[in-house]
Formats: sequence, structure tokens, C-alpha cells
Amino acid sequence: MTNKKNSINDNTGATENQVIILTDRIRVINTHLKINRKDHSSRRGLLLLVSKRRKLLKYLKRTDLEGYKTLIEKLNIRK
Repeated sequence: MTNKKNSINDNTGATENQVIILTDRIRVINTHLKINRKDHSSRRGLLLLVSKRRKLLKYLKRTDLEGYKTLIEKLNIRK
């Protein structure tokens, strides 16, 4: 998300907001890795962030299915 402040509403502890923050960081690291293909430490960090986001999305799907669906559509993560 380009404008984090509008989408997060100052509650960075909420699951939806954590997923938004992680998605933004994942996209930044992903573009970095397209340029620096041999940066394995960043690749490891990317894998950790993706797994953390996957766990948060799994929790969100279990607790709030409608919120999960809107977040997935908003972030354009799943196909």
C-alpha cells in the first residue's frame, strides 16, 4: 500500500493491519531481489515474512472470513 496511514488507522496490532504492513515489506524486498539475485540473506528474510503473513491470514480466515475476503481482494494477494 502506498499510503499506509490512511489504511491502517493507527492500530498496528490488528491482524489486518499487520498483513498490510507485511505485504508492503514483501513487495519492497521482492523488487530488491529482482535486482540483487544473489542476496541470500534478504531471500531468507523474505521467506520469513511470507510465512508470517501466511499464518496471520490463516488466523484471519478462521476468525473473520468476510474480513479475510475483503483484505485479499484489496491487497490482490491470492488468485
